Amino acid sequence: MKKISLTGIKPTGTPHLGNYLGAIRPALELTKDYDTVYFIADYHALTTVHDGKEMSENIHKVAATWLACGLDPEKGLFYKQSDIPEIFELSWALSCFTPKGFMNRAHAYKAKVEANRAAGEDLDTNINMGLYCYPCLMDADILMFNADVVPVGKDQKQHVEFSRDVAIRFNKQMGKEVFKIPEPLIQETTDVIPGLDGRKMSKSYDNTIEIFLEPKQLKKKIGKIVTNSLPIEAPKDPDTCNVFNLYRLFATPEETAALAEAYRKGGMGWGYAKGELQKVLERTFGEAREKYFDLMAHPERIDEILHAGAEKARPVARAHMEQVREVLGYGKIF
Repeated sequence: MKKISLTGIKPTGTPHLGNYLGAIRPALELTKDYDTVYFIADYHALTTVHDGKEMSENIHKVAATWLACGLDPEKGLFYKQSDIPEIFELSWALSCFTPKGFMNRAHAYKAKVEANRAAGEDLDTNINMGLYCYPCLMDADILMFNADVVPVGKDQKQHVEFSRDVAIRFNKQMGKEVFKIPEPLIQETTDVIPGLDGRKMSKSYDNTIEIFLEPKQLKKKIGKIVTNSLPIEAPKDPDTCNVFNLYRLFATPEETAALAEAYRKGGMGWGYAKGELQKVLERTFGEAREKYFDLMAHPERIDEILHAGAEKARPVARAHMEQVREVLGYGKIF
């Protein structure tokens, strides 16, 4: 049997190239070697999104993005977190085995505290209990489906470490292996994807290129990529160019080598380089963009796919939750 890979997808806004390269593409490639579980972490998004219409739109956007990029809902599981109530029951059970010190060390919570400190605010300003306790829900997400590996960036390794510690603690207390101990599968490239200004592509920096921009919008966005002021005739260093560093993430090795040579020879303007970037992005996402907009025009299709995924996931979650309830002394679910 293949091992199980689990990927959580938080629905917060329109996905961009950094999301595709850092999460979507590598996670979809795991289908070659793993039985895959993909879920939309909509209750995690509730820590910051409190508008129902916005939440629904974000769920549809992120689901349509993954489906358009190649996620096959017939292979593995693809569901919405909020459709699996057993996850939330498990979250409470795990919270009762989780030291408060874990919560104090969680990166998202610590970052909010430090931001408040720097601003001279009360340390708990705008920090809700969902943000504080989210690691318990994340642990339930991971442990419910017996994930062997969880693909994460280096800065997200802590999430899996928490779930490992809690699973080990729970198993030891119960004297049996109720939960599989997951391993982080580190995605090394998630912190080197350049945005418009050369910094890591991130919504917080407002330097993103959205995945499914129409050609005119895409050209305008690419035109904002920061370059230097070297004249057309001057040789240029591709390795220090934001345009080239994005281009090589989508181009073939032969295309990358040819454009690098054009940089070094001189006689190439930034408009040409940006045009080459647009070509490879259109090639990569043109067909997927049509599928994305078709899905977004028919959100009921997205809902049907997610509901079907929940129908497949619920029996798995229910069976595992009954094991947990048994060792805790609660009996079966009615």
